[in-house]
Amino acid sequence: MSRTYKHLFFDLDHTLWDFDKNSEATLRRLYTEYDLAGHGINDFDKLFASYNIHNDKLWTRYRNGYIKRDELRWKRMWLMLLDFKVADTYLAHELSTAYLEILPTQTRLIPDAKELLDHCKGRYEMHLITNGFETTQRLKLQYSGISRYFTHIITSERSNSMKPYRDIFDYALKEAGASTDDSIMIGDAVDIDIAGAINAGWDCAYYNPVKAEHAHKPTYEVAGLAELMRIF
Repeated sequence: MSRTYKHLFFDLDHTLWDFDKNSEATLRRLYTEYDLAGHGINDFDKLFASYNIHNDKLWTRYRNGYIKRDELRWKRMWLMLLDFKVADTYLAHELSTAYLEILPTQTRLIPDAKELLDHCKGRYEMHLITNGFETTQRLKLQYSGISRYFTHIITSERSNSMKPYRDIFDYALKEAGASTDDSIMIGDAVDIDIAGAINAGWDCAYYNPVKAEHAHKPTYEVAGLAELMRIF
């Protein structure tokens, strides 16, 4: 059991906040409210799968600096609709706006996230490092009831950098008054959270619920958040 850490830096989406379930609930609501079945889209599961594919690809392009935020936000809807031969730019923008309004109000957390935060509260200073956007991420924390656990919320928007690049990790240390010796990054994305932390000289804990194979060497690797309570 390690007691050497003073600062725990968490990722948010997919690590504490259940992005997949919250996104699905949001899109289900939009599917009904915008009558997408009436546009010939009769299979919600295929629609959701299409959205995830385009969202992931566009986020990669955004992280690499090829597209801007606004293009990411509406084009994932546009490309999703095109998969069903619905070429409607206006609808894509409408869906994008509504999605961004509804998504942050969803409250599903990853199993044992709240229990882990309760366990660590008072023992460590807890912070977030997230590639999400400032307003959206703060709303997610507020609605899901976990904002009170975190001292500093480091977003890519605020830091002008992004995981896995070292700049955001250095920025986080400066903001928190922390050092690499007393800090650890906890996240689910091996090429973003874990590779980024290792490159910045940090310890890291890889939350790997599907036990995906990888070539990295995190300090810790767990399949469930409850396992972290035995580490911290």
